[in-house]
Amino acid sequence: MTKTLWIAAALAGTLLANPYESKKEEIADAARIGKKASAELLKTLGGNLKKHLKAGGPAEALDFCANNAYSLTEKVSDAFGKSVSVKRISLRYRNPLNAPADAKEKAVLEALETMNENGVVLPRGIVQDLGNGVYKYYRPLKINKGVCLKCHGDLTKTNPDFARAIRKIYPDDRATGFRMGDLRGAIVVEVHE
Repeated sequence: MTKTLWIAAALAGTLLANPYESKKEEIADAARIGKKASAELLKTLGGNLKKHLKAGGPAEALDFCANNAYSLTEKVSDAFGKSVSVKRISLRYRNPLNAPADAKEKAVLEALETMNENGVVLPRGIVQDLGNGVYKYYRPLKINKGVCLKCHGDLTKTNPDFARAIRKIYPDDRATGFRMGDLRGAIVVEVHE
């Protein structure tokens, strides 16, 4: 672009050095909401899960998750209003309701998994611009506590009876065989600005 043309374009207000500059505030807002909503979901599910694991071990935790995790996720989502929705997704899901909803969600999980497998430190959150004022915030979930492996580790070796109990409730379970440090999935917060 010639200097004269650049000046004319700048004066006319048609030149943006950064196409996301005008969306910076929306992106920051989506990240703030996503961070807050995902933290609330982790607190809600994690607190209840710990309580049930302590009270009755993995069997009680499984019963809790099977009967309450989805409704508690909806409750957290509803608390943030109609312009926000919260969910969990995984490539190796236990509940089919936690499968990626579309190719974009699947691609984000695959990219996070590749990064994790190659030793890249995962970001605490990612904001995806879907256009028209819609954003998705992804918070990666890793297996970072040994207690997670009680329900998601190699149960055929460590607890075959429990593995059978999981298959009875979730016949197509894909959420076992994880090791410490593996990517478990992500919390997704969709924000409509």
